[in-house]
Order: sequence, then C-alpha cells, then structure tokens
Amino acid sequence: MKIVIPDDYQDVVDQLDCFSLIRHHDVKRFREPARDLDQLVERLRDADVVVSIRERVEFSRALLERLPKLKLLALVGRNSHALDFKACTDLGIPVSTGHSNSPVAPAELTLALILTSRRNVALEAERTHRGEWPCTLSHRLRGSTLGIFGLGAIGALVAEGGRGLGMNVLVWGQANSLEKAKAAGYEAAASKADLFERSDVLSLHVRLRKETAGIVGPDDLARMKPTALLVNTARAEVIAPGALLEALRKGRPGYAAVDVFEEEPIIGSNHPFLSMPNVLAVPHLGWAEWTNFEQYFREAFEQIVAFENGQPLRLGNPDVKPRQ
Repeated sequence: MKIVIPDDYQDVVDQLDCFSLIRHHDVKRFREPARDLDQLVERLRDADVVVSIRERVEFSRALLERLPKLKLLALVGRNSHALDFKACTDLGIPVSTGHSNSPVAPAELTLALILTSRRNVALEAERTHRGEWPCTLSHRLRGSTLGIFGLGAIGALVAEGGRGLGMNVLVWGQANSLEKAKAAGYEAAASKADLFERSDVLSLHVRLRKETAGIVGPDDLARMKPTALLVNTARAEVIAPGALLEALRKGRPGYAAVDVFEEEPIIGSNHPFLSMPNVLAVPHLGWAEWTNFEQYFREAFEQIVAFENGQPLRLGNPDVKPRQ
C-alpha cells in the first residue's frame, strides 16, 4: 500500500520502534507543511492510506473530494477538530482512531512553561548567550496562587505539581471540576471572575468544544493582575480571537506562555507574540515526546495493519460505507 504521512514536523516517525509495523509498505513522509491546497493534493493524491498527526493538516471536504484513491485515514489520537468526519463518511473514507489519552506530557510542559516564564529562564538564557549581564528580577512561585481553569486529567497533574512547589491552588470550571477540587483539598473559586482576579498564574485546561470556544474573553483577561501569567496549553480557540494579544498590550495580564495558536504552524516571524518579550511561545510541544509518540503512533499503525488484514477497525465514523 501507498502510505503518506504529510506532517512529520519532527522528522522522527521512521525512528519509532512501532514504524516496523508499516515499514514494508511504500511510505512517504513530509516534514515541511504544504504551501497550499494544490501542493497538499499533489502529495496525497496517490495514497491508499494517509496518517493524520493530530490537527496538523485540515482534512476539509474540499481536500478529501480531490483524493479519490484514499481508502483509509488513520488518525493519530482519539479525535481531530481539523477533520471533517461527515465528509469522510459521505465519500466512503473510514477514519480509524486511537484510544489513549495521556495527560502526563502536556502537564509536564505546562509546569515547565510556568517555571520558565515566572523565573525568566528563557529570557535570561538568551541574554547570557549574547554576553549580557546582570539579570532581571523574576517572580517566586511558592506562596503565589495557581489558578486552574478545568480540573480534568491534565489540570489535576498541573495542580498537583503547583502544590508541590508550594503554590496555593484555586480551581474553577464545571461542577465536576469543583467537586474534584474539594476532594483534593484545593480552594474552589467563587466565580470565573474570582479565578481571573486572584490568580498569579492562571493555566487553562478547558477541552475545546462548540460551547467552550471563546470561553475566555476580554473582560476575563482585563481582571487579571498586571504581574500575572496566563498559560495556555489547551487550544488557542478557548480564548476569544485576538483577546489575548490585546490584553497583553494593555498590560493585564502582564505575561503569557502559550503552546497553541489559532493557525498552526507559525512559519516566519510575523506573529506578534514572537516579538513580545513578555510572551513565552513554543510550537505545540505539549504531547511531543518519545513515550507519547510510541504510544499514539503504534495505535495508528496497528489500525493500518488491521485494515490491511481485513479486520475490524476502531472508527471515528462507524456509519461509513468504505470505497471498493
């Protein structure tokens, strides 16, 4: 079979142990993103199977209609907001999915961003490499308030890490988040406004759904302290479009650390965050570590093996009638 992986940004998929499951096929990998839809079609049009790495490529109806040979879309992960499942079903393209949900890697990155931003690590490392001295003053974590918006699997690990660093954990979210906060001995905020007003560090862990898009708006951000840090390793879309940039320009919050952007990947230096010294920006690294890659890609490749052998698949569109 002809298998295409259109978005191997790290150029590592063929180094994974699980790659042995599909190595005997004709596998093509691309590291650089396609320039436009036409180039993407050129890369994918002869593929029997396409491996979609999370949300790196938008599989729209316009793209899928131009891939008549595609027999399977193997998704790395459990879901993708960049994939039109209905279009796949209408066109007879099965979408196989993973089942794992590992919160450890994104939680670790969130804590790393908090430490790096609050203690000016990245800023001072860059200055030291330029031969500059002395350093700036940073902010202590112990005794400060860590706000957690959404105490799910990732948020719970971040809260645990914050408490281990001596931070006071303050939680807001749905009823189950508040119940978990009480059980863990964390303080529940009186309201969303209370969370934003009191947090020295506020970390977003809200799952992106239709009802949570833009759940953090300009009024919320304006309540934050001028010394506060907002951390977003969830999805950029949980913040209203343009709201964080405008808030940072107004000085509330004073700092941001982000792992996600409304349009990815960011190529070049045109994004305003990249020129702001009070913003720590990294390229969607939350899940990108070896253990996670082995786990998630193995699940995707096992689905390809099952497809090859005519075995049942774990489908994200179970009503699909596959192409012959």
